[in-house]
Amino acid sequence: MRTSAVAISALLVSSCASVNQDLLEAQLPDMPTAWSSEAQTATPLTGDWVAAFNDDTLYQLIDEALLRNNDFLAAAANLKQAHASSKIARADLLPSLNTSFNASRNAIVTDPTTAATAGGGAGGGGARVRAQDIEDQFGVDTDGDGKPDGLDLVLGDGVTPGQDGVIDSDLPNRRFYINNYSLGAQIRWEIDLWGRLTDQTKAAYRDASAAQADLIGARLSIAARVSQAWFGLIEARQQRELAERDVKARESNLRVTDRRYERGVASSLDVRLSRSALGSSQASLALRERLELEASRRLEVLLGRYPAAELEAAESLPELPKLAGAGAPGDLLARRPDLVAAEARMEASGLRARAARKQMLPQITLTSQINTSGPVLADLIDPERLAGNLVGGLFQPVFQGGRLRESAKRAHAAAEASLFNYAQTVLVAYEEAENALAAEFFLAVREDALKLAYEEAAAAEELTERRYASGAATIFNLLDAQTRRILAESQYIQAQQQRVSNRVLLYLAIGGDFFTDAKLAALSMGESE
Repeated sequence: MRTSAVAISALLVSSCASVNQDLLEAQLPDMPTAWSSEAQTATPLTGDWVAAFNDDTLYQLIDEALLRNNDFLAAAANLKQAHASSKIARADLLPSLNTSFNASRNAIVTDPTTAATAGGGAGGGGARVRAQDIEDQFGVDTDGDGKPDGLDLVLGDGVTPGQDGVIDSDLPNRRFYINNYSLGAQIRWEIDLWGRLTDQTKAAYRDASAAQADLIGARLSIAARVSQAWFGLIEARQQRELAERDVKARESNLRVTDRRYERGVASSLDVRLSRSALGSSQASLALRERLELEASRRLEVLLGRYPAAELEAAESLPELPKLAGAGAPGDLLARRPDLVAAEARMEASGLRARAARKQMLPQITLTSQINTSGPVLADLIDPERLAGNLVGGLFQPVFQGGRLRESAKRAHAAAEASLFNYAQTVLVAYEEAENALAAEFFLAVREDALKLAYEEAAAAEELTERRYASGAATIFNLLDAQTRRILAESQYIQAQQQRVSNRVLLYLAIGGDFFTDAKLAALSMGESE
């Protein structure tokens, strides 16, 4: 007994914390006070990050996606499932009651043969049956009136037993009806002496908290994906329009070269080079048209629409405001939904491991089973019968052990795995934030450089066209200048899109929030509670 008490005390002491804090601290790196990237300030990014793009259409698209996107709706359904599971787990702390009720009415048809078996005689066309014989065979006379309790004699014409208790009547097709009622109930209540059920309930509620964070994360992810798809569609449109302008420029070159060739100023080589350049431009245009349709379909799927490529993009990408800052690295632990969800799941796994260890302790369960029956409904609620059943099975202690040891080890391993997963999620979050912050700086530098390259290439193209028209430049010079300008402008458009998309990734990496009509409506309905 003393050894068991020491073992139980040691087990409970070791289960005080659901998370191994020492192991967690060993797996997490030292948190810096500021980001290592240059593109950050001390002011954290707060408020509505969608507003930074100053695009009303983007607001409408995000609203539509939050109402119809299947991934987001699935996350909302998972949250409902987690809430229901937590309530089911909480129900284990309360007593359970199961009841059953049955009623039956059996008919017995008599003939002379059965009447004789019951104690009467057979003769002529009838039989003499003693009511006492029927009473002894089918009923219990509790009131002593000589009439079967719960047994109705249906003989027709008001026939009843005589003074000697004998029924003197023809018996063919006569029926006796026997009524029987039964009531059963079972009450079970496990006393949560060691807190095992409480740990399981807390774990289920932590799972619900994780599902809540998953829903918030899904909302942010959908908004980010819609934003990036929208900006990708805008870039695809700009690239397609650039390819169309390039085709027109190449067609103009070919016409000029043909006229020069007819006048003998240009050679057939110039004509063939112009035709080759036009063919390449037409092929590029076909590619850009296909990519624009695919970008439109990609966005329509996010919106829950049929991918008919009917969505048209805006004319240009938004101008980005200056980055206000990303706050401190430690803020991510509370702001990013995926980290909140991972932390909740880590705590839930720790609680389940603690509950599994407590499974080896004695379990005390109170049970009571009530079963009563009788030919009269009043017998079912007879206090003497009910009391007899209650006292018979009120306490039933149950002891379990043995195989539960390996279950406890398995739960402990699962808790450690969840801890390592949380630590890795934190590291990945830091990586994403650092990369997005660094990319903010480098993409801005690249965008400025490509803008300069595009502007200079456009000026060089214009100068080369004038020189070619005057005969001071060759067709090689013109085609090269046009190709450089097309490439520089295409890269500049792409750099603009990459910087805008990276800004979305940055908001997502640091756990930024947004506010749209659909989200505000959901919050007002208590969806996030």
